[in-house]
Amino acid sequence: MAPPILKLDDIFLSFGGAPLLAGAGMQVEPGDRICLVGRNGSGKSTLMKIAAGMVEPQSGEVFRHPSSTIRYLEQAPDFADYSTVQAYAEAGLGPGDDPYRVTYLLEHLGLTGQEHPNTLSGGEARRAALARVMAPEPDILMLDEPTNHLDLPTIEWLEDELRKTRSALVVISHDRRFLEKVSNATVWLDRGTSRRLNRGFGEFEAWRDEVLEAEELEQHKLGKAIEREEHWLRYGVTARRKRNMRRLGELQTMRGNYRGHKGPQGTVQASVSEGRESGKLVIEAENITKSYDERIIVAPFSIRVHRGDCIGLVGPNGAGKTTLLKMLTGQLAPDTGTVKLGTNLEIATLDQKREDLDPEDTLSHYLTDGRGETLLVNGEQRHVAGYMKDFLFQPEQIRTPIKNLSGGERARLMLARIMARPSNLLILDEPTNDLDIETLDLLQEIVAGYSGTVILVSHDRDFLDRTVTSTIAPANPDAPDGRWIEYAGGYTDMLAQRKGALEERRRTEKADRAKADTAASVPGTPKGKGKLSFKQKFALENLPKEMAKAEAEIAAREKKMADPNLFTKDPAAFNTLAAEMEKLRQSISKMEEEWLELEMLREEIEG
Repeated sequence: MAPPILKLDDIFLSFGGAPLLAGAGMQVEPGDRICLVGRNGSGKSTLMKIAAGMVEPQSGEVFRHPSSTIRYLEQAPDFADYSTVQAYAEAGLGPGDDPYRVTYLLEHLGLTGQEHPNTLSGGEARRAALARVMAPEPDILMLDEPTNHLDLPTIEWLEDELRKTRSALVVISHDRRFLEKVSNATVWLDRGTSRRLNRGFGEFEAWRDEVLEAEELEQHKLGKAIEREEHWLRYGVTARRKRNMRRLGELQTMRGNYRGHKGPQGTVQASVSEGRESGKLVIEAENITKSYDERIIVAPFSIRVHRGDCIGLVGPNGAGKTTLLKMLTGQLAPDTGTVKLGTNLEIATLDQKREDLDPEDTLSHYLTDGRGETLLVNGEQRHVAGYMKDFLFQPEQIRTPIKNLSGGERARLMLARIMARPSNLLILDEPTNDLDIETLDLLQEIVAGYSGTVILVSHDRDFLDRTVTSTIAPANPDAPDGRWIEYAGGYTDMLAQRKGALEERRRTEKADRAKADTAASVPGTPKGKGKLSFKQKFALENLPKEMAKAEAEIAAREKKMADPNLFTKDPAAFNTLAAEMEKLRQSISKMEEEWLELEMLREEIEG
């Protein structure tokens, strides 16, 4: 086992009241891909900042290898001293680092580098910060919610880039699919302490449930042991006084352990206040369009949304998702075409920019609209403090200003508000931002069980797959041209259908080309009377074998690269394997195209 390049041990930190961290730890070795998970407010970001040297613990040991470099992705980057994004990103380079890496990363992140920092959107600021921390290829790369405000193409590019990096990773994210793809170990921060699973996030949740079940069983056994000891003290033989005093002391210890046990943090308990039933047809849009100057945002698009549908909107940033959403819900008029909204609609909206929040407002005032200390939820009067507890807020936070809340707490607060209002149409614009995984689970259950209609915009692939019944996406995701297509099912279903349509189009084009080539090479030959050459027949029979052989070679190299210590022990071998895999994949792609063309030619000749 390689020696650690970073080790935190028995970390304690408190900001008054209950400790935030009490005995937490983390160890990072070369090749580690660690996802740091836990509830909102459990101290994940604080532990990461302690590891990066930005926060000092009150006690505990922190070891950083003297020669190791660490880069930390800030949630709110400081651009104050920089005139361009390029200058900001290059300031993160160290001696000997390649400046071209900055240009490469900015280009793939959709930035030119000449943008003025004051003009950046939230997503652009996050991309600039990613370029700054990734460019030096540090020994340890610490990323706190790197996918927030990124679109799906950029998230998928980032996954590939992180899989190739030589840096050890420590990542905090709410995106399940992202964590599954980039992690090979999991550190769970829970009730101030940490546990490590030497497997990726894909196996974390089953392991967590086993741990909690075992803990609950131990508490049950302890309770039974206390009952037995109390019975012995009351009714047992008391002649041996010294022994009795020892057992009494053990009983007091057991009672203390039992009372002092903190169970796992509670789960959000909530359901949507559903309004009266809407009409069967909720939205009908016919040939709606929208353009800004010369740019087409929505080409003629039609859709009928029925009661009970759950529709997801996906696409790159700037493709026009929010514009299309506003047109469908009547907030923005189309340039041409018509939008008809159904009857009895009661709409509840969660906005991605959280513009509905007044930082100076208190939690109580925001939830009740200033109408005292009660609110009506599903026809029942609830005290605001009790309702807040359903969303993991403490009663003492009732007068807390919203500006004091974390991003995750603000997201939960907005969920609490819209769920208290009767509705039959939920509009959710990036609802998963800043939510922890347990709250995401709850939101998923709410959306899946909602009897009304849901339209949501999201970059969370796992959430889309688990909730939506159809997905609206740009017809051309690489260069959006205003054309939108509705696909049945979730994000993965959409990709499969899009791939099938693309393959069908390629098949048709190749068949047309093959037909033309055959006619040109055999003039006057009637349809179905030509034949394949010996070379073509040989290729048709042997290309599948060659492709299978290449796939096996890729699998063998992937197995070698799965060794987390390979890069540290032999970086040249690691890079060679990666280059060989890329060549093999390109070779397979060419062989597939050649085989497909020959197969279509064979079918054409045979009639």
